[in-house]
Amino acid sequence: MKVMVLGAGVIGVTSAWYLARAGHRVIVVERQPAAGMETSFANGGQISVSHAEPWANPHAPLRALTWMTREDAPLLFRFRRDAALLDWSLRFLRECTPARTRDNIRRIVALALYSRRQLQRLRAELALAYDHLARGILHLYTDHQEFAAALRAAAVMREFGCNRRCLSADECIAIEPALASARPLLVGGDYLDEDESGDAHRFTQELARHCAANGVEFRYGLSVERLTASGGRLSGVLAGGELLQADAYVAALGSYTPLLLRPLGLHLPVYPAKGYSATVPLGEDSVAPTVSLTDDGHKLVFSRLGQRLRIAGTAEFNGYNLELNAVRCRALIERTTTLFPDLHPSGEIAFWCGLRPATPSNVPLVERSAAIANLYLNTGHGTLGWTMACGSAAVLADLISGRTPEPEFSRAGTRGA
Repeated sequence: MKVMVLGAGVIGVTSAWYLARAGHRVIVVERQPAAGMETSFANGGQISVSHAEPWANPHAPLRALTWMTREDAPLLFRFRRDAALLDWSLRFLRECTPARTRDNIRRIVALALYSRRQLQRLRAELALAYDHLARGILHLYTDHQEFAAALRAAAVMREFGCNRRCLSADECIAIEPALASARPLLVGGDYLDEDESGDAHRFTQELARHCAANGVEFRYGLSVERLTASGGRLSGVLAGGELLQADAYVAALGSYTPLLLRPLGLHLPVYPAKGYSATVPLGEDSVAPTVSLTDDGHKLVFSRLGQRLRIAGTAEFNGYNLELNAVRCRALIERTTTLFPDLHPSGEIAFWCGLRPATPSNVPLVERSAAIANLYLNTGHGTLGWTMACGSAAVLADLISGRTPEPEFSRAGTRGA
């Protein structure tokens, strides 16, 4: 079968790999000149099953209200006349009950565990190099209430196979000695030694090269203008003034997927959540972490990528705005220097922002469209795009090939696509 994948981020490229390996003829259409140039470009760098607690949880509504007046808030809603954001926000509130939170954790953990196993097999098979570290992820807390809430969430995750181990402040420093200067701030932490980190952009480009060597056709520099449909099926993709056709189509355009499908009457519960990152080149005398860290209270992650430190996180709901906000960029560095006062950059810090495609539940949409028979979705992964990429792609390849996928999880939101 000829399958066309729309989008060459980490989701699109992994989709192409698993589809090609399943025996399909694959073509990838991407508006950028290379793979992984948008949301996959400078993300947090974590393969984090331990980050399975969704944004929508019983504590989220009050926190979001508290943070609304703070320009540097970890989670910031910029409410305005935006019907898509209003609809998404109402769905988000419905996901904040204890029962839904628990079920969403179950679904996220199931896919993330499966995906991590797939990544490990793929890395061994292809000898991929992408500044990979398998030293686990350490979640740290500087607020007693945050720590207590995290312990409850970790207990739920352990029920579903994510073995987050609770730690004292001193045990956190034993795992990551670079935190020693921050000892007075720490109240505790938890740790999953099976989690990993690395450069998602480098991974995506390395895998794209392997895809091309194995027969996948990449059409870079082609913007998808619209989809054509008739009789409940897609009949083609208009891109760069050219009509491209296939037997099946995969929408893996991240936050832009809903915009592409809306003219067909399909309404996806996916909204862009702008995340920020700073990449710090490290001097030889820098005291910087080598274990990937998550600062849950500030919604930040820290990943060592060779002689660089990637700091990433926060979520700003502001439509498709891609402007760098100086206050939010500065907040990344201020928190970093609070935790690591002996971090000495060897050059200019590179700031970046990208749009993460978020569902209200944080459970992605990896499925066949209910309305268009030969359209498949692979989007809505939020902050866990790289974590879930290989697993989502394997699930997608099974669906298109008529096989039953291994992990048990289901989509977010109401059917309508």
